Amino acid sequence: MRPFQPRTKQYWRVVVLCFVAASTFWLLNALNKSYSTQTSYPIRFVYDENELIPIKPLPQEVSINVTGKGWKLLRKSLRLEVQPAEIYIRDLPRNNYLLGSALRPSLVNALDGLQLNFVVTDTIYFDFDPKVQKRIALRLDPGQKLTDNQHTVVGPVRISPDSITFTGPSSLVDSLPDPFLLRLPNQNLAEPSKVPVPINYNYKSLVQADVEEAQVIVNVKNLVPEERQLLPELVNVPEDATLSLRPPITVVRYQILQDSVSLLNRAAFKVVLDYSKFNPIDSTLVPELVQQPRGIRNVQVWPARVKVTRK
Repeated sequence: MRPFQPRTKQYWRVVVLCFVAASTFWLLNALNKSYSTQTSYPIRFVYDENELIPIKPLPQEVSINVTGKGWKLLRKSLRLEVQPAEIYIRDLPRNNYLLGSALRPSLVNALDGLQLNFVVTDTIYFDFDPKVQKRIALRLDPGQKLTDNQHTVVGPVRISPDSITFTGPSSLVDSLPDPFLLRLPNQNLAEPSKVPVPINYNYKSLVQADVEEAQVIVNVKNLVPEERQLLPELVNVPEDATLSLRPPITVVRYQILQDSVSLLNRAAFKVVLDYSKFNPIDSTLVPELVQQPRGIRNVQVWPARVKVTRK
């Protein structure tokens, strides 16, 4: 032999093949031996999905200690042809947990070729609710202002559909508001509009709605500002009293629909000053609008108080 002679490619190819063969024989021999080890094993809950629904993610696996041939352990570790242990939930459980020892029968049935020594996981937790359906009416949020001061909503607001069906866990479905209030994304409507409004609520991953949005139909019209100057009428004044008013006139400011301007009866306004309500502290009376024509909106009377003096 010539130990210091350079090696050829053929020589190194033979060395590599010998190494691979030796490693293969060693691996095959090791896989034929029995071992005990701790590993994770998949579990699957089996229940009637038409009757029950989990409100929290269900456990997917448990930790166990098993004994078996290396081949079997390798297949289980690689999750090759692994049959999950099935846990049956037949009715609404009284408790929301199962002890690890209670899982043993299901695990033994699923462990093909492996011996279960013990269940490492102490307890698994779950939470089921009855699955229910509930029909809830849709309404527009009364606290939302839909127009600016120069426009107004005329007539009833229509919503299509007028109700919605929610399906999900009873505790979550029952927590939904009834009626279900909608808020328009646009709060400054200036003309008749048909606005799509998304159905927004919590727990969308657990509670399903039969529609994703509703159509809100709103009739909006223009408002025209006007004002009228009126001489207030004094009532309940003592016969011997002569009064002076400052200011002597009152102004009524209001708005009216643009298409009703020509129809308004402007002679129908009447403001009174009731002397029986005289305030001696500041010597004033509050003007009261006791008569007004139909159709006016946002009425204001100026001034808020009239100074009264006796002559």
